[in-house]
Amino acid sequence: PATAGQAAVTVRDGKFSWSRAPDAVPTLDLNLKVKAGELVMVVGEVGSGKSSLLQALLGEMVQISGDVRVLGSIAYTSQDSWIQNVTLRDNVLMGHPFDDVYYNLTLEACALKSDLHQLAAGDQTEIGEKGINLSGGQRARVALARAVYARADVYLLDDPLSAVDAHVGSHLF
Repeated sequence: PATAGQAAVTVRDGKFSWSRAPDAVPTLDLNLKVKAGELVMVVGEVGSGKSSLLQALLGEMVQISGDVRVLGSIAYTSQDSWIQNVTLRDNVLMGHPFDDVYYNLTLEACALKSDLHQLAAGDQTEIGEKGINLSGGQRARVALARAVYARADVYLLDDPLSAVDAHVGSHLF
């Protein structure tokens, strides 16, 4: 992981494309430096490349040229919350060891504590295929809780509050 003042994310002369063709034209041309501890928000019109930027940092776009460095681990949430057909707890833990104190802090921070009372078996409730038993806002908060619980060095969050109502959004942010 990066230390205070050190760049956690650096992209130098990065050119990226969604195409693997040898003559692919870059759809994203990027220079970026984010220091450890900085909060950076990328805003723009629909289709302006915000999600592509995150995908490039994740290595999901074809890197045509340039240098990309991310120091430490990454936690990512997409616009469409990915939920497994397992318990709410297992969706948050995602294979990480259970830490009761940190888990409960995470649920509180992600406004999920009150939802546990609505679920038949609390956090041991099976969520169902693609989170069918949860509202869109609950799915988004479970995905956010998964990222938080991972204790990553770098967090890439792609519009995680879009499915959350204003009251819950103000609690989260």
